Amino acid sequence: MTSNASLALYTSNEIRVIEQTHARKSPRVSLMLRAGNAVAKLALTLVKKKKSASILVLAGSGNNGGDAWVAAAALKRAGQRVTVVALGDNKFADAASRNAHAAFVRAKGQVVNELPKDEDIDLIIDGVFGIGLARAPAGAFAAAIAGVNQLHAARGIPVLAIDIPSGLSADTGIALGTAIVATHTLTFLGFKPGLFTSDGKDHAGEVHLDMLGVMPVACNGALLLADSVRPLVPQRRNHSHKGTYGNVGIIGGAEGMVGAAVLAARAALYMGPGKVFLGIAAKETPPFDPLNPELMIRKADELLADDSLTALAIGTGLGIDKSAPRLLAAALARRLPLVLDADALNLIAGTASFAGLLASAGANPSTGAPSRAKMPETPRQAWSLVMTPHPGEAARLLNVTVAQVEQDRVTSALALARRFHAVVVLKGAGTIVAAADGRYFINTSGNPGMASGGMGDALSGMLAAFLAQGMVALDAARLAVYLHGAAADACMAHGMAPHGLTASEVIFEARTLLNAGLEHPDH
Repeated sequence: MTSNASLALYTSNEIRVIEQTHARKSPRVSLMLRAGNAVAKLALTLVKKKKSASILVLAGSGNNGGDAWVAAAALKRAGQRVTVVALGDNKFADAASRNAHAAFVRAKGQVVNELPKDEDIDLIIDGVFGIGLARAPAGAFAAAIAGVNQLHAARGIPVLAIDIPSGLSADTGIALGTAIVATHTLTFLGFKPGLFTSDGKDHAGEVHLDMLGVMPVACNGALLLADSVRPLVPQRRNHSHKGTYGNVGIIGGAEGMVGAAVLAARAALYMGPGKVFLGIAAKETPPFDPLNPELMIRKADELLADDSLTALAIGTGLGIDKSAPRLLAAALARRLPLVLDADALNLIAGTASFAGLLASAGANPSTGAPSRAKMPETPRQAWSLVMTPHPGEAARLLNVTVAQVEQDRVTSALALARRFHAVVVLKGAGTIVAAADGRYFINTSGNPGMASGGMGDALSGMLAAFLAQGMVALDAARLAVYLHGAAADACMAHGMAPHGLTASEVIFEARTLLNAGLEHPDH
C-alpha cells in the first residue's frame, strides 16, 4: 500500500463533502481530470511502460466512468492500444469526461459495449461503479464484472480498480453481489473503510492513494500501520525493576480448556510485564508451565484477591457455568484495567446484571487508569476496559444476527463501544478497534493463517500485558492488534502460513517484532 497523505479513513458521505467543498472553492479545477490522469500514470507503471500495451477500460455512466474516460484518453495519447467497454448511458455530466470521450473518439480509439473475446490484454481498468453504489450490480454491469473476474482468474491479467472495486461497498467492505477482484486499487481523496475490512481484503488488492491536490480534513477513522503504532511501543529504562512493568492476571481455563488460559498467559509474558499470574478455574491446576516456568499459577479465586495485580484478562477458556459468573463478578469488582474476552463476553451478553453494570459504568477508555492495583472507590472512576469479540460474540452482545454485524463491521464495533463504554476490538478480516468517543481504526496486518484456534487467546494476553505496563486502553488495543497481525505476517514470510500457523508461533514472532520496533530484523 502506498500513500502520499495521512492514514485517515473517510466514509462516502465524508468524501462527497470534500468534493463539494473543493467545487465551491476551486470551481475551475477538475478533480475528474486529475483522477483520470492519475489512473493513467499508475496504469503505465503496471504495464511497465510498454510502447504499445493492450489496455481494456470499463467505463460506467457515473463519475467513476468519467474518470475511466479521462484515463483512456490519456493512455491513448501515450501510445497505448486502448479499448473502452462503454456501459450505461454515458451522458457525460462533467466537462472533463465529455472532452475525454471526444478526444478518444477523434483519436480513433475503439469503443465496444461488451468484453472482447480472445484478445490479448495486458491490463484491465475498472471504472464501472464508484463509492455511490448501494445495490448489487445487475444486467450488463454484472456480466461485465463477472467477465473481468474470469479473465483475471484464467489468464492472470492484472486489474486496476478506480477508487473502489466495482460492486464493493466503500463504507462496509461488503461485496454487493458480484464485485471486481482487483490486483490494484487507486483511491482518491482519502482511504475508504471498505477497502480494508470484510470482503474488501479479498477484492481491493494493493491500495494506492492520490489526494488529487486536496488537503486532508479531520475525520474519526484511521488505518493501523507500523508507522502509526511504532510510537506506542513501551520503552524500558536502565534504572528499573520488575515492579516497574506491572503484574498481569489471566483468569480462565475451566475443565478441558486450560490451554486457552495458558496461551493467553504466555502471550502476556512475552510482551514484557514484570510478572504474569495464571488463575485457573478448573479444579485441578497444573503445578507449573513446563514451557514457561516463569508463569505463576494459582487458583482463580486466589488470584482475584491478589492486590499486586495491575491488569486482568478474563474469559479465555472460562466457560459460562459453575464458577464462571462468580469469577467474572469478582473481576469486574476489582476495577483494574481489564480485558474481557470469549466466555466473559458470552456471560455479559446473557446476564442482564453484567451488561447493565458495564453500560452504566461511565468508563473512559481513552484516559486509562492508574497502573497500581488500588484504585479509587468513586463509582464513576475512569476504567481501562477492552472487549475483544469475534462476530458471533458481538452479535450476542448487540442482540442481532452475525450477518447484521458483518454487514457493517465499523458501525457494529462503534455501537458496542458506546454501549459498554469500552474500547472494542471486533476481530476478523480487517479487525476494527473502536472507542466510545466515535474514533475507530482498521488494522492492516494479518493473514488467513490466523483463522486457527488460540489466536484470540494470544491477543487477550498481549493486551493485558500492555495495560499492566500503564498504557491506556485505546493505545494498548491499537498496538496489540497490529503487532498480533504483523507477527502472523512474519510467520508467513518464513513459510509458516497460511496453512498450519499456530498461536504459539505468533507469540514468539510478536516478541521479536516488539523488540525490533515492529520491523523484523530478517526483512
